[in-house]
Amino acid sequence: QVQLVESGGGLVQPGGSLRLSCAASGSRFNIWTLGWYRQTPGKQRELVATITSDDKTNLPDSVKGRFTISRDNAKNTVYLQMNNLKPEDTAVYYCNARNYWGTSDDWGQGTQVTVSS
Repeated sequence: QVQLVESGGGLVQPGGSLRLSCAASGSRFNIWTLGWYRQTPGKQRELVATITSDDKTNLPDSVKGRFTISRDNAKNTVYLQMNNLKPEDTAVYYCNARNYWGTSDDWGQGTQVTVSS
């Protein structure tokens, strides 16, 4: 089973920046796609960004131009750089690992991001 350990959440003012990190255990094919999702109370978990082991990225329009996802395959770590944060970015952010075949998902424990003045 893949283990995911997140760090980097917190409180930031609107317009500020945060960087989330997620360290993953597992083989390359078990953590082929690493990514971030977020969830607020009463809403479904939504995609923030994903990146594959060969550096293909996917980000929705709501965060494009503000968020950047990257990974260090040597460290099995994925990063989410969040700039120009908005109050609507407030959520619990979850790290996700999906295997090469898309048949298995693993989740981190979640880290709170709060954007407020």
